Amino acid sequence: MTATKPWYLSRTIWASVVAVVTGAAGMVGLPVDAADGALITDTLLQGVSAVAALIAILGRLSAKDRIG
Repeated sequence: MTATKPWYLSRTIWASVVAVVTGAAGMVGLPVDAADGALITDTLLQGVSAVAALIAILGRLSAKDRIG
């Protein structure tokens, strides 16, 4: 594994966050099963990817210097 990526695009990070949130939700009485956790992870990762792409596009459009 030589390629790097930002932490917020890591599936492991988002799955861990979802595991913590679903565990906490279960402790307070909200039923969440494993299938819901996987769906939440996929949805969050897609959302984060879309926002990151939008920020990259807006950053490039507002840039004052050329890429070289």
